[in-house]
Amino acid sequence: MEPFRELNSQEKRVLHREALALLEALEARFGETRLKLLKKRELRQEALNRGEKLKFLPRLAGIRRDSSWQVAPPPPDLELRRVEITGPTDRKMVINALNSGADVFMADFEDANTPTWNNLVEGQLNLKDAVEGNLELITPEGKEYRLKTPHATLVVRPRGWHLDEKHLTVKGQPVTGALFDFAIFVANCAATLLEKGSGPYLYLPKLESAEEAHLWSEVFHFTEEFLGLPKGSIRCTVLIETIPAAFEMEEILYELRDSITGLNAGRWDYLFSIIKRFQDQEGWVFPDRSELTMTTPFMRAYATHLVHACHKRGAHAMGGMAAFIPNRKDAEVTERALRKVREDKVLEAEEGFDGTWVAHPDLVSLAKEVFDEKFAGNRDQKKVFGQPATAAELLSFRDIEGEPTEEGLRHNLSVAIEYLTHWLKGRGAVALYNLMEDAATAEISRSQVWQWIQRKAFTEEFVRSCFEEELAKLSKRYPNDQELDQAAKLVDEILFSKTFSEFITTKAYEHVQ
Repeated sequence: MEPFRELNSQEKRVLHREALALLEALEARFGETRLKLLKKRELRQEALNRGEKLKFLPRLAGIRRDSSWQVAPPPPDLELRRVEITGPTDRKMVINALNSGADVFMADFEDANTPTWNNLVEGQLNLKDAVEGNLELITPEGKEYRLKTPHATLVVRPRGWHLDEKHLTVKGQPVTGALFDFAIFVANCAATLLEKGSGPYLYLPKLESAEEAHLWSEVFHFTEEFLGLPKGSIRCTVLIETIPAAFEMEEILYELRDSITGLNAGRWDYLFSIIKRFQDQEGWVFPDRSELTMTTPFMRAYATHLVHACHKRGAHAMGGMAAFIPNRKDAEVTERALRKVREDKVLEAEEGFDGTWVAHPDLVSLAKEVFDEKFAGNRDQKKVFGQPATAAELLSFRDIEGEPTEEGLRHNLSVAIEYLTHWLKGRGAVALYNLMEDAATAEISRSQVWQWIQRKAFTEEFVRSCFEEELAKLSKRYPNDQELDQAAKLVDEILFSKTFSEFITTKAYEHVQ
């Protein structure tokens, strides 16, 4: 294992011999399999580009028909998951989120994080201190933040299988970003968490198949044996945020049945995945991002199918993120945000979800109120079996009403450029225009514009004109800003290419240290 430079004393607190040994062993054992699975994604994309349709796989029908299997019951501190708060792993966020009153805090090394070396290491240090009960922050102004007891259950989201970690290499090749995030967290925190009656819990992002879930299952079992952890102590929840994974929900649960506690409806990446995976299939175009709500028929089919799959197998069905956030300086904005979030959470509760996500501490009590009322004293809604969706219903996005507008185009352009500017500065979660933006919402914004250009909803000349005008506005707000210039260049390259870029962050990663 070769780090990009000599490690300092703080880095060695989390990147110690045992942690690096685990990471190196995981990379040696599973790195090649990971690359083969990514190649399968490419082959599937080629098939979809030829017009092949997604479907429930006949070869896996036996798993779906077999009514005898269930996932393992959740550990005690994951039985109640009405409200989960998410955010990056900086020290202040970790303290505030754990103290927020939410049932779970998902510490995010993925969509809400720029994977700079400092962010990754400091995030791991913050989690280690939180687990050991030593986390505190005193600002230069003298403001103090300290962890309360009890606090929310910690769950960590590593990066997806597609991302590398360039700061550590094995035989000259970068290690897998997901394995880095996972191994360092588990090596540092698993034993202490288990001693305290909890455990190493994960949120797994961007899976596209049951095979990819099986790889995680093998990683868990190998790690438990390597570190001498009790079998089944590593637990996970999987985000269903790609359209291929929507057709393999039960199979994903099956592959991880000894470890999994639930599935989550990751709506923004799901919309992005639809555009990406059907990039070459013409005859449809999405309207403005603001029109793509969970009341849209194909999104409701996705949500109810997830509830059905989870409750059929004894797993939690977790709702997703409404992007609206309150503004403590603007009562009108806050009132609108609270109304929109309440509507979203009421819909999820009515559909049978067992809990939901929020992005701001001020939304925790609102979401809890909605789910408390619906639960009527119960800890979940696993007796609500939802409605399984047909393939046609999941793919009915072609029938959606509405057209893209100039306002929607300009909003997407501004968000893509401004968010990526902050991402390049090291901030992966940013409040923009009274919405919480992260890599997932940036991806749907830029992919929509790409689709609109390709489908001739707008001419390329008009989009370029709007792009320059929105960039000029941002340049006045961020004068002489190097990251803004770099972000604009990257977004321009991605939007006006005939080839769809798989992830904007993989291109941007080349420009961060």
